[in-house]
Amino acid sequence: MRKCCWRELGRVEYGAALELQRNLVGRRQQGAVPDHLLLLEHPHVITLGRNGHAENLLASQDLLRRAGISFFPTDRGGDVTYHGPGQLVGYPILDLREWKRDVGAYVRAIEQVIIDTLAGYGIAAGRIPKLTGVWVEERKIAAIGVHLSRWVTSHGFALNVTTDLSYFQYIVPCGLTKPVTSMAQLGARATREEVARSLAEHFGRVFDCEMGEN
Repeated sequence: MRKCCWRELGRVEYGAALELQRNLVGRRQQGAVPDHLLLLEHPHVITLGRNGHAENLLASQDLLRRAGISFFPTDRGGDVTYHGPGQLVGYPILDLREWKRDVGAYVRAIEQVIIDTLAGYGIAAGRIPKLTGVWVEERKIAAIGVHLSRWVTSHGFALNVTTDLSYFQYIVPCGLTKPVTSMAQLGARATREEVARSLAEHFGRVFDCEMGEN
């Protein structure tokens, strides 16, 4: 069975997490390290994907600064999204040549990991056809945006655990006008760290790999 190292990193600045991902991607491409799953949260930050639309950012740079929110354009897929305290962000660094050379299957598998994790907290989540992410009815609870370089993945997903949802007022999340929700809003009492451990277990099962905590 393939091995995957998962790490709970706590709160990490977005730029620092980006550099860590780039370093691991390069080492994974060289076969110097196994697959990784980085689990963390960010300080308040809004990111714009490579196919994003600037009009989905509803606040000026000055207003974001006054609100304590940083801004990063990124090379991930997807549009604009928000990250912040109480949100579980996951960055899988996987060589898909050792799993499936199928980006669509990879995204669906990430969705399944999140759906299964939420089920353990009594939340019935699922998919909406033609829309990436995980939903509870018409409300988005997890966003997904990935990047591949020579079949090695980076970026990933963001699951709202105890996130302050008021920060989504500054964007049109993922370019969609649908509302967002969180595990806390839906009545689940769990810390981000507890959810991270549960998610790592489901990740290992869905991706058929042995998870080792580092």
